[in-house]
Amino acid sequence: MKNFLKTFSASALGTMFAFALLSFLFVFSILLVVFFSSSSFKKAPVDSPILEISLKGIINERESYDPLSLAFFNIGLRNQGLNDILAAIKNAKENDKVKGIYLNLGFVQTGIATMKEIRNALIDFKTSKKFIIAYGEIVSQKTYYAASVADKIILNPLGMLDFKGLGGMHQYHKGIFEKIGIEVQAFKVGTYKSYVEPYTQEKMSHSDREQKSVYLSLLWKEILNAISESRDIPADSLNRYADEYLLFSAPENLVKYGLVDSLAYKIDFENSLKEMAGIEKDKDLKFLKVMDMLDDFGSASKDKIAILYAEGGIVSDAEEEFYPSGESITAKTYLKEIKKLQKDSSVKAVVFRVNSGGGSAYASDQIWHSIRELSKIKPVIASLGSVAASGGYYIACGANKIVTSPATITGSIGIFGLFPSGEKLANKMGASYDGIGTNKNTLLGEQVISIPFLGAGILPARPLNEGEFAMLQAYVERGYDAFLSRCAEGRNMNKVALDSIGQGRVWAGAGAVSIGLADTLGGIETAIEMAADMANIEDYSIEEYPRVKDPFERFFEEAFRYAKVRSLEFVLGKENYEAGLLLKALENYDYRQAIFNP
Repeated sequence: MKNFLKTFSASALGTMFAFALLSFLFVFSILLVVFFSSSSFKKAPVDSPILEISLKGIINERESYDPLSLAFFNIGLRNQGLNDILAAIKNAKENDKVKGIYLNLGFVQTGIATMKEIRNALIDFKTSKKFIIAYGEIVSQKTYYAASVADKIILNPLGMLDFKGLGGMHQYHKGIFEKIGIEVQAFKVGTYKSYVEPYTQEKMSHSDREQKSVYLSLLWKEILNAISESRDIPADSLNRYADEYLLFSAPENLVKYGLVDSLAYKIDFENSLKEMAGIEKDKDLKFLKVMDMLDDFGSASKDKIAILYAEGGIVSDAEEEFYPSGESITAKTYLKEIKKLQKDSSVKAVVFRVNSGGGSAYASDQIWHSIRELSKIKPVIASLGSVAASGGYYIACGANKIVTSPATITGSIGIFGLFPSGEKLANKMGASYDGIGTNKNTLLGEQVISIPFLGAGILPARPLNEGEFAMLQAYVERGYDAFLSRCAEGRNMNKVALDSIGQGRVWAGAGAVSIGLADTLGGIETAIEMAADMANIEDYSIEEYPRVKDPFERFFEEAFRYAKVRSLEFVLGKENYEAGLLLKALENYDYRQAIFNP
């Protein structure tokens, strides 16, 4: 009876706690509506003649942000959507009230292919004979690449331009693990599959250096040639300027080199912008924002082309605690979305927009199968974003056609697995192990490092023996064979020939087309046009999937999840709750991974 009362009291207190917290969050969510209608989200006057495009911060395929962080901490984790930027530029071109675009330059976190899409949209905008003016204070290389199409680029007199070429550095952890007493065994198929190298080596392998040298050279050539054409500067000269590392160069040199047209403080720049737009000097300069240009665009046709966006890591069934909203491609969710598209008779074709470096091989295979089945019923065109490699390419290769940007990083057809163990660490701790099992491999993975009174660990205490290693390697090789088979079927290629260009090797978009991994070069607009042509439709509307939830809905979902987590921790105890989460994560963990290492 005492136990019952104790359990009942704990449950009742937990329920009361949850109800009180939800009530508070409900009131706070109402305040959030006021927040979203405040000045930071208020629309500019519709008669503003200049559209501002902010080329700074994070640009994803679609807008996303963490509503709780935005509301509670006001840190503004709000990411712009490429789809919104492209639509705004297109509508500004066709709107007679808009006289030009102001590019607000800074540092941007996104892929080169994303910036190329924006660049191409700006080039198309210029055919309207309207102006594009860019201004910045500290400008990144990717931002400059897109902004180089502007009629004029103006920099602050003490401004900076980061122009240095392409490259990257990796930390190799093997030495750290050795000092701690941890060994990592790697299982992989693919000479070029480099994801495992930081765990098993002390420096870059020859094969990884080779593939990265090739695709970085192609991407840099794309950037140099584009800037050269727009700014009328020889590519060789641009290369020399990059060698100077222009971030620390005097701004006057940037004007001398032709990279920047002039230097001016922002207030002086805004006055000249007023003059260009026909705005009186004593009036405030206000700009149309991207969101102001998204109303009532597109056709109202009943025939639809669906754009299915897939961005982030690929997982089977994401737990919100491990994968925050919008950061994963969850097989469980995408299978439902694809089924809806398959059944919707108004959807005549699908553009599958992929921007992913991969993830779970199992989850990738589930999505591939659904896309392949959909492609047998209606046209599916895969449009590759900045990265569609490893699992990202896996899910795309089930489409009827693949469109890639020259700046896309793709391929990486390969599989790997990692098995960490801490035998030396266990010895240092003085731990010993003993047990009994009915069969040869019954105790595989049971010898786990655990620190008394601090909870159970999840690190195996010994490495795999020769037989166990061979077993896991064979498991990974079967995964690679499946990956190859899917790609060979989707691309109508010989499996042996595909293996020769697979092996985990990464390709730039142009190279991918030349070897048959993709059909043609282009952006998402190219994919939409191809989808319409294959579906034999001329008048159509565009609909995006999965549906993007509005800010209030996202906030309330996050608030409810927060309340649920705290309530469960209160009722079950934090240790029991976290143990349950761990079991759920292990249940969905895939020992075969298809991930690209940038």
